[in-house]
Amino acid sequence: MELFPPLPLESWRDTKETLHRFAQVIGKIRLAGSARRNHWWNVPFHLTGRGITTRPTGPTRGGDAFTIDFDFTDHRLYVRTLDGAEDSFPLAGRSVGDFYRDTLRALVHLDIDVLPEHPYPYDLPDAHRPFADDHEHRSYDPAAVTTYWHVLSQVALLLEEYAAGYSGKTSPVHHFWHTFDLAVTRFSDREIDQPAADSVTREAYSREVISAGFWFGDDNVPAPAFYSYTAPEPPGLDARPLRPDTARWSPNRGSHLALLMYDEARAAADPWNTVLEFLDSAYRAGADLAGWGRTRECPGGITDSELRTLPGADRR
Repeated sequence: MELFPPLPLESWRDTKETLHRFAQVIGKIRLAGSARRNHWWNVPFHLTGRGITTRPTGPTRGGDAFTIDFDFTDHRLYVRTLDGAEDSFPLAGRSVGDFYRDTLRALVHLDIDVLPEHPYPYDLPDAHRPFADDHEHRSYDPAAVTTYWHVLSQVALLLEEYAAGYSGKTSPVHHFWHTFDLAVTRFSDREIDQPAADSVTREAYSREVISAGFWFGDDNVPAPAFYSYTAPEPPGLDARPLRPDTARWSPNRGSHLALLMYDEARAAADPWNTVLEFLDSAYRAGADLAGWGRTRECPGGITDSELRTLPGADRR
């Protein structure tokens, strides 16, 4: 398998728009049925060996917990309870309305009493339309979704390696269904004053953060890209150098994103280490200006200062 296979946005835009809404349906069930974690860490999906999962959720009605999994190998949605009961259906050939109906049918069949509290798309152009009424979005190209899954899996492994270099509070590597990106976030200990923010944003950004991730392209950045941002953004961030030279700072809603386009990374002689170099340079730019210091950095995932000096300590 190619490390970073090509996936131009236009080659699967219709499928992506459908899959994004499928993911939001399941994500809102996860939101309704899970115990709340700091910074909303309970809400995103995690990766499995075959797709993405809600992780165990519930229990409901005093019974077993359940999981909902997108299986991108056989292209089905699986709903399973921990006592072994299961329901599933194919992902292809369904509109968002059909998918929503079939998901609710599976929940009822398995005696799961969790429903989305707001069954509408979040932050999408059709946010006014209930999932149940969306028969416009119905494209599902299995080959394109397989490529999406391959890219998602490889980037997740890369972000895990990046995450290993910081011993402070760090989020899991997780797939956000509302923005359809894959991200990992590093935190400082400093609490942020957010007098004008809504309650969701206040919790997500209650501490200083430097986030790194990948998205598959959207109307604002119409191509896949690796990204990083610092929040709150320290003055002068967009003047700091990034590596490689093809990376750039891009204005974004009053702040800036560090961007390395996916195709630029693919064209590099060493794509993996080129992306890690980019993420490290963006982190260093934000951390230096925000005064994070370097005590939490642990190259290779090793925190013991003596072990880090031993020859071969970075080898297994």
